[in-house]
Amino acid sequence: MSLHTSDSLPVLAGRHALVTGANRGIGAAIARTLSAAGAKVSLLVRDATRAEAVAAALNGPYAVVVADVTDHEALLGACAAAAGALGPIDILVNNAGTAESAPFLKSDTALFDRMIAMHLMAPAWASQAVLPSMLERGAGHIVNVASVAGLMGAPYVTSYTSAKHAMIGLTRALALEVGPRGVSVNAVCPAYTDTDLVTGAVERIVQRTGRSASEALHSILSDAGQARIVTSEEVADAVLALCTAPTGAPVGQAIVIDGSAPDGSPVHAA
Repeated sequence: MSLHTSDSLPVLAGRHALVTGANRGIGAAIARTLSAAGAKVSLLVRDATRAEAVAAALNGPYAVVVADVTDHEALLGACAAAAGALGPIDILVNNAGTAESAPFLKSDTALFDRMIAMHLMAPAWASQAVLPSMLERGAGHIVNVASVAGLMGAPYVTSYTSAKHAMIGLTRALALEVGPRGVSVNAVCPAYTDTDLVTGAVERIVQRTGRSASEALHSILSDAGQARIVTSEEVADAVLALCTAPTGAPVGQAIVIDGSAPDGSPVHAA
């Protein structure tokens, strides 16, 4: 998809977007969508070789920067390297994430620490890295890729759910602080999406129960009250919409993307 302004320039022409966890799934889709809309895109990944295929599919200028987002100094260095390569960062998409499941009584301190580091501290650190420049220019967008788990409970993922709730709290509080100064902060909350995280969950169910992959996926979606799997492109389109919203648009939003229309009927991507 490519959006254009009235003078035929791409809607994000000249803007620099940094996407964390951009080597696969939702992050890769976001990078492609923002690039198609005219943005210069920095792919922040842990392994540069895994970003090669994504980079090859981008429409315009890009940079690949390497960091483990849970390493504070490495993350700050990667953000600085991206700005050095493509200019000040106009859009930050905090997408990097992982999910681990365990019964609550078997969820140890290390598990909670990993989830909080990934889903709260990494977005907070990245936001601190890019905000000074955004505030100086009086413009910018930060989009946190949360989850419907950040808005409701779910069994066996207490640590992940808690961390995603914290990400939503970060989004809402930061939006109120920097929104009046021209920087919008919002979140998107996908339901089960066509990523390798869901593929892994399906495989684990198949191994434990002997069900087919389709039966396992149906079970996951049914338990979540979800009519169909969400596509990564749908999430990317929502991110693009937030990054192109006019000044004065609502901030601190947590946009649910669950594949359903407002009346609850399935919505199928074109």
